[in-house]
Amino acid sequence: MIKRIFRSTCLVAVAVLVASLILVMGVQYEYFAHAQQTQLSSQLDLAKQGVIHEGMGYLEDLSVSGSRVTWIAADGTVLYDNQSDWDDMENHLEREEIQEALALGHGSSRRYSPTMMEQFLYEAVRLPDGSVLRLSTSQHSLVTLLMGMLPSVGLVLLLALILALVLASHTAKRVVEPLNQLDLDHPLSNVQYDELAPLLRRIGNQQKQLSLQESELRRKKDEFDAVTASMNEGLALLNQKGYILSINPKAAALLGADKTCVGADLMTVNRSLQLQKLLHAAQGGQRAECVMELGGGRYQLEASPVISDGSVSGVALLMFDVTEREQAEQMRREFTANVSHELKTPLHTISGCAELMMQGLIKPEDEKQFATQMYQEAQRMIHLVEDILRLSRLDEGAEDMTRENVDLYALTQTAVESLRPNAQEAGVTLQLEGESVNVEGIPQLLSVIAFNLCDNAIKYNRRGGSVDVRVYREGTDACLMVKDTGIGIPPEDQSRIFERFYRVDKSHSKEVGGTGLGLSIVKHAAMIHQAKIEMHSVVGEGTTMTVRFP
Repeated sequence: MIKRIFRSTCLVAVAVLVASLILVMGVQYEYFAHAQQTQLSSQLDLAKQGVIHEGMGYLEDLSVSGSRVTWIAADGTVLYDNQSDWDDMENHLEREEIQEALALGHGSSRRYSPTMMEQFLYEAVRLPDGSVLRLSTSQHSLVTLLMGMLPSVGLVLLLALILALVLASHTAKRVVEPLNQLDLDHPLSNVQYDELAPLLRRIGNQQKQLSLQESELRRKKDEFDAVTASMNEGLALLNQKGYILSINPKAAALLGADKTCVGADLMTVNRSLQLQKLLHAAQGGQRAECVMELGGGRYQLEASPVISDGSVSGVALLMFDVTEREQAEQMRREFTANVSHELKTPLHTISGCAELMMQGLIKPEDEKQFATQMYQEAQRMIHLVEDILRLSRLDEGAEDMTRENVDLYALTQTAVESLRPNAQEAGVTLQLEGESVNVEGIPQLLSVIAFNLCDNAIKYNRRGGSVDVRVYREGTDACLMVKDTGIGIPPEDQSRIFERFYRVDKSHSKEVGGTGLGLSIVKHAAMIHQAKIEMHSVVGEGTTMTVRFP
């Protein structure tokens, strides 16, 4: 802008100067020409009087410098000329000033000579005898005058140009300086130029609108960040080229990215071929999904195209943790297979015994034995179904069960007394010690925990062994400890004993019976009470199970 103002000011100054110079010289040229014509006319009047009184003698004695005197007869013949041989001069009757003098008594004219680049002024007057006396003088042309004045004019133009440059520079800076110092944050406080007031008011209104929009966008962004930051699912928003526009902490952790990844190509953050195919499909306008390993787990990735004005403007990438779901599905399949297996054996036994009895192939004295076996297998099936139903109920959270304040020692004592006949039959010493400790919980489930732990301690013990049960308080926790001197649990099996139908010693399990669901029920019941199960076991020496209720 400064350059434009500078150039414009200089051009205007030079143009005005040149125009003024031409105008002044033109006016002066015309003024001096008129003055010279007047002077020539005065001189002609004086010469006229001399010729009238003295005739040719006056002209011959007349000394005129810078002017030409010509006496012309009425027929145009030159009678006298002070600068040329009049005998050889052409007839002047056709000259403008001669004809005008013959007709009107006085004539004047101007003629330009291209060869001499001069203009000539002519004044003519008619004498009483009909002849014409003419005076002429030369006048330089405007071009010749300018050429003669060129040094002076050039100096003036140079000085004027320097002055114009200085003034233009100063003016441009003064004009632009207030514009450079405009406070756009407070536009209405700038009052240097009234012409800028409408623009500044408009800028002020737009700033208010932009400020409101910015506040609204910031609020929405904060809400969006707060929501996405607390999501357990990963979320990433990409533009149509696959560059990251927004990513929540969960997605960044899964993809192995950091906070600086916003604006980067997703393929530079994670180069998985599956992810690349997924994004390529979404960028093509198709919704796609896949399951892949991320962050040590199994995640389902869903890429959905964002359609705007009929074209794909971005991609929304969601990441769902399906590790537990796939594990639960695997457990369901294993559970179904285990239940089928566990039910198949007693059913085959019952079916075989019933078939033998139906065909009369059993001796009367053996019927009781077969009936007893059928009864035992049926009871095993009943216990299995009851445990399955109990586990199903625990999986649902046991929300229909009532919580109350329970004396853990009294409840454990009831379970111990109910199992004492089993302990005596197995040759195991069962004893309870401790103190009364109150627990806020579900009595049925607490009883199941105590019963199953004690039952397992008896079943997987050795004859002559012992089971010590203790109820006590440790800090703010209520503790139930069951310690046996049984077969123990190998280290490689200790992490799996709470799985459904998992047995450490499968051959021994057939002898002691049971459904293989006892410890799984204990685990779920403890989870409902937010209790922790601690286990210490040595093969051949025994196992200690401790349940800590908060």
